[in-house]
Amino acid sequence: MIAESDLAEIQPKTPGGTSSQAQVQSGVPIPKAGRIKLFSPYDWEEFIEEWASSLATVYVKVRRFGGAGDLGVDITGFCSDQGFLGDWDNFQCKRYDHPLRPADIWGEIGKIIYYSHLGEYNPPRKHYFVCPQGIGTSLEKLLNTPSTLKARAAENWDKHCRDGITSSTSITLDGAFKDYFEAFDFSIFSSRSVVEIIEEHGKTKFHAIRFGGGLPIRPNPDLPPDTPQENESRYIRQILDAYGDHLGTSLSDAGALIHHSALKRDYLRQRERFYHAESLKNFARDTVPDGTFDALQDEIYHGVVDVCEDNHANGFERMKATISQAATVAATSNPLVSSMKVQDRQGICHQLANDDRLRWIPGDD
Repeated sequence: MIAESDLAEIQPKTPGGTSSQAQVQSGVPIPKAGRIKLFSPYDWEEFIEEWASSLATVYVKVRRFGGAGDLGVDITGFCSDQGFLGDWDNFQCKRYDHPLRPADIWGEIGKIIYYSHLGEYNPPRKHYFVCPQGIGTSLEKLLNTPSTLKARAAENWDKHCRDGITSSTSITLDGAFKDYFEAFDFSIFSSRSVVEIIEEHGKTKFHAIRFGGGLPIRPNPDLPPDTPQENESRYIRQILDAYGDHLGTSLSDAGALIHHSALKRDYLRQRERFYHAESLKNFARDTVPDGTFDALQDEIYHGVVDVCEDNHANGFERMKATISQAATVAATSNPLVSSMKVQDRQGICHQLANDDRLRWIPGDD
């Protein structure tokens, strides 16, 4: 009989140690590699497209093969403008519901050898296998021993490659093709781990949206240079016209503010705000998907345009009221909100003025 001493009390432990408010709201976080294993085919394709964009810093050109019949080519990184005639690397990103096995790759290896033999392309410099479930131990050992990989590929040719590479031809391993096979460099075949792919994906602007975890720390904005740049011309002209409307005179340039110390200080603040917004725009370019900053600009615009188009004593009062309103726009639905400052919201008004979406003097051309 089972003794009482053989039974233990039920004593569940808190997952991950001490619980937090985030765990109460969302549960225990799933590691990124674990999430990838749960990706649907569509999500996996999207993730690979996002990751491939990170390779643009490594290769002259990165492309995904989309022609009829994949020819063994998937994600390609070209090392020169020569394309397939020069050095290039191939990333075969297959989605399986299990760690990649030797039986999963014989056909892919066969395609690379066969189509390079036909002259469709030079053999790749490197051919990496990538799988959401990772690379199985037996396959990893084979990839680390090119001579054994070659021998096993030859053994499995008839079963996986002879009639599996193309439906129009039975490809036998004999004659000139066998000579090509024997001389082929099997050391080009390797693998990339999911951890490596995630790390590279982390350098893209899609990472925070895909996996969460917040945006990276935003660099401090540049200070405005003493001499305004070309991209400042329109909003500065609008500011000077607003000041002129307030003073009842025309201001040709910022030098005319030398006798108006309060306006001079305001002018310097407005330029700092513009540079804050430009800094956020550049930060968004590198950390979030395209269109995110444009959406933020639109939200600020709709939050201030009614105030801007209301009745005001002069253009300066209109500008001040609009910028004050911008500071109150929450924009909580935008992914950039966690990295935003009040100056960014205010500076976006000057970006909008640069594009004439906001005008401090109605009807001003």
